[in-house]
Amino acid sequence: MSNPTLEIDFPIDYQHSCPVVKLPQRLTLIESISFKKLCAKLIEQNREISKIVFDFENTWFIDSSGIGALIGIHVIARAYQQELIFQQVQPPVMEILEMAELTEIFQIQSTKLRVSKGIATHPSIDSSLKRLIDVIGAIIGLIITAIIFLPIAIAIKLDSPGPVLFSQTRCGWLGQKFKIWKFRSMCIDAETRKATVSNQAAGAFFKNSFDPRITRVGGFLRRTSLDEFPQFWNVLKGDMSLVGTRPPIPDEVAIYEVPEWQRLNVKPGITGEWQVNGRSQINNFEDVIKLDLRYQKEWSLLHDLQLILKTVLIIFDKNSGAV
Repeated sequence: MSNPTLEIDFPIDYQHSCPVVKLPQRLTLIESISFKKLCAKLIEQNREISKIVFDFENTWFIDSSGIGALIGIHVIARAYQQELIFQQVQPPVMEILEMAELTEIFQIQSTKLRVSKGIATHPSIDSSLKRLIDVIGAIIGLIITAIIFLPIAIAIKLDSPGPVLFSQTRCGWLGQKFKIWKFRSMCIDAETRKATVSNQAAGAFFKNSFDPRITRVGGFLRRTSLDEFPQFWNVLKGDMSLVGTRPPIPDEVAIYEVPEWQRLNVKPGITGEWQVNGRSQINNFEDVIKLDLRYQKEWSLLHDLQLILKTVLIIFDKNSGAV
């Protein structure tokens, strides 16, 4: 996707030959793109230094784009064996860093008193009504899952050897990793055979419309979206929402450019814009990003309910199967 062209300057001081980069009040998309470019250049021009300090004293908000920039800078610095040190980290930013599990890879100094001031990257994150709808929907969905579990389990077992359920690590809000659950629709060695299957999609996701790893029963489960019913457990736990964006795998996120991290500003969903706009025909990651950003822009509780209704209406459409 195209990057915004606006460049932002970040003040840089030097303490004992160590660069100290002062971050702005907000680290969102525009700031993050410039920040990553600046730091990449700084690292390249100062290969002999052992560390770079990021001063967060004035920074009170960071979104997924900022997280993506920090991870990208970390990869570059690690190649030159340079350490990145965070100082004067404010409470809301610290909470974001902890949720994104970045406190394990960065050295953080001078952390201030922890007083939460709100860390939502999108209004949907703080919506108690959205969460209530998620919980109610998840309970109903799990009841239905319990009813259909036995016949689906028998069909899966008779069709191919292996477990009934399949779990996989996915990335949610701010890139947090969680285990997603589905009814197994592929052969048991699907992950090891992935390299032998061609990717028909362009960009940071994998897709093959005629994937040979999908079993006969799995094809039916995907066409009817029945394979996704165990995900209501993920919704009840809070890892996912009924409506959101497509949850990517870590390998996909690892190659995201900074703007693509914007899609992780909301929780992933069982359904969403991608689900009701022909997900089986979407082969370009740029289109996925556009749908995700459109959802974030147009989000409201009414919009969520409309997407849920549309999903129910098309769930048995033969062209609405999962990727």
